Amino acid sequence: MIVARRRGRLPGADGRPVIATCGNFDGVHLGHQAIMRRIRERADASGGLATVITFHPHPMRVLAPDRAPRLMLTEEQKLAELERLGVDAVVILPFDREIAAMPAEEFARRVLAEELGVREIHVGPDFRFGRGRVGDVGLLTRLGTELGFEAHAVPPVIDGGERVSASRIRRELAAGRVEEAARLLGRPFTLVGTIVHGEGRGHKQLLPTANLAPENEFVPERGVYVTRTRWNGQQWHGLTNVGIRPTFGGRRVTIETFLSGFAGDLYGRRVELAFLARLRPEHRFDTPQQLMEQIWRDIDAFEAWCREHGVAVEAPFRGDKPADS
Repeated sequence: MIVARRRGRLPGADGRPVIATCGNFDGVHLGHQAIMRRIRERADASGGLATVITFHPHPMRVLAPDRAPRLMLTEEQKLAELERLGVDAVVILPFDREIAAMPAEEFARRVLAEELGVREIHVGPDFRFGRGRVGDVGLLTRLGTELGFEAHAVPPVIDGGERVSASRIRRELAAGRVEEAARLLGRPFTLVGTIVHGEGRGHKQLLPTANLAPENEFVPERGVYVTRTRWNGQQWHGLTNVGIRPTFGGRRVTIETFLSGFAGDLYGRRVELAFLARLRPEHRFDTPQQLMEQIWRDIDAFEAWCREHGVAVEAPFRGDKPADS
């Protein structure tokens, strides 16, 4: 897949028609996937390049930093998803004050028509562009007629009477509803990051732990989740606590995973952590013993989830279950 990080002609296009879409595409959710299918189909029919035009940083980081959304995907994740969907090229336009101040008509002429040579552009019905976000699909269609490209709106994906959108998925994740978010994303919500040293309490309690320092900006609501950790072609299911560890007086949110069937050292490794189900919210316990008893109840719930979903796991944790748990 071609990735271009500057304005100008698309390298490697070799005169092929550019069949494009434009937007931020955070999440690359079901609605975005419908647009990617459209440009892939049109590119196949015309011998063209299915091309995504996007921006870095997110425009709201420049226009209204205090209202900018926390992004669900890293750039690396977004590019991987777009490639998986059959996109040929991604143009990442630097969103600076020049682009922000560019009128819609100038953006269509200079960037789309002259620099990128767009033949067709397919966008969602709520697409906005240009200074003040005054440009819409109607204006894009009229400008395209003058500038030599076609513009088309792709209908939104409606689920439960509501449009699938990045903001809707963020709401689901902020409420801990990771299964609903996965349905709207078409895959589990996944963090990427490096395993770092924590405070070592897990090892003292004979629980194999991995503490993730995430690269993603968005993290699900605090609580205990069934997750899947992937590294180097291997994967392990386990329990992940997203929270501040209130029993120990913590204040900083950590992401700590108890891995099933894993014996080794992941420190310094870069892993993927997919959220599959939420078991409970985070609680504060009066004593570490009460916390351990709850952890064993969480293990029971984890094993029940695995049986229900046909996931084979080894004995998940070292040590003996307390008799009074």
